[in-house]
Amino acid sequence: MLRQISDRIDVNTLVQRFKKTTLLVVGDIMIDEFIWGTVSRISPEAPVPVVAVTHEDLLLGGAANVVHNVHSLGGRALLAGVIEDDRMGEKIKDLLAEQQIDRGGLVVQAGRPTTVKTRIIAHSQQVVRFDREKLEPISTQSLESLLQYIDKNWDQVDGVIVSDYGKGLIIPELMDFIMNRKRDDGKLVAVDPKMNNFSLYTGATIVTPNRQEAEAAAGKQIKDEGSLMEVGRDLLERFASQAILITRGEEGMVLFEREGEVVNVPTVAKEVYDVTGAGDTVISTLTLALASGSDFPEAAVVANYAAGIVVGKVGTATVTPDELKKAIAERVHP
Repeated sequence: MLRQISDRIDVNTLVQRFKKTTLLVVGDIMIDEFIWGTVSRISPEAPVPVVAVTHEDLLLGGAANVVHNVHSLGGRALLAGVIEDDRMGEKIKDLLAEQQIDRGGLVVQAGRPTTVKTRIIAHSQQVVRFDREKLEPISTQSLESLLQYIDKNWDQVDGVIVSDYGKGLIIPELMDFIMNRKRDDGKLVAVDPKMNNFSLYTGATIVTPNRQEAEAAAGKQIKDEGSLMEVGRDLLERFASQAILITRGEEGMVLFEREGEVVNVPTVAKEVYDVTGAGDTVISTLTLALASGSDFPEAAVVANYAAGIVVGKVGTATVTPDELKKAIAERVHP
């Protein structure tokens, strides 16, 4: 049976603890490009809308957005990933500098363009998205530089987030290094997974697949509560993790703990405008809460509130402590 969880959280104390927490984010760095405009006619050349561009935004994406979310919530974050010495790579450096986020873990690999996801938005609706990327694994030299940075900073961080977007950074040698270090000292390691890399996450503290990823990892469809329970238990065994958090969009989240009950976390989103970056917000808030002393159920609830906030915004978004406090206060004391 799924247990409902109370959302009574001392969020003020938790947010204060965020300020004393440092996380290391390892993952695929990218730029989220948004081109905004309006549509008033269909092209005479083909049955497609003509978008009259009004403005453009370049925002931190992927693992860089995870770091931005941690920073926005008051925590300190270090970022380890690969970029190119190109215009978008320089933009990532500039955006991190604006937030006073350390850039020491940025590894530059020539010939591997910085990943860019471009979305065309008209009247708050995404018209099309196109990606510019290379997906081959990072070079041996880049891997060595990343391992040195992770090793140098390992002891000063309270937890590690692996943000896997399947762009070639999360490879066996990198994950073996992280998991071996985790086995040595038991440090918190949270993984936002991708389907092609399931074999790499064994031993993580917590893994946060969405429904599709959970079904693929377990080799079973989630059709009802019974199959959901089977999938969750299967994933606990597969990943040998302490917990699995399956995110289910408008159905909320379900938390499976190795030493605890199965907890249902219903969605708190009032309106959903854009799910871009919602997974980044979940993994960043969840890990920040865990590293700040929350147990798994409380951390899942806090992450759920944060996700409910960002999906109400258009574009890659983050959450502030005040927004989080307000959302929880309104829900608990309407």
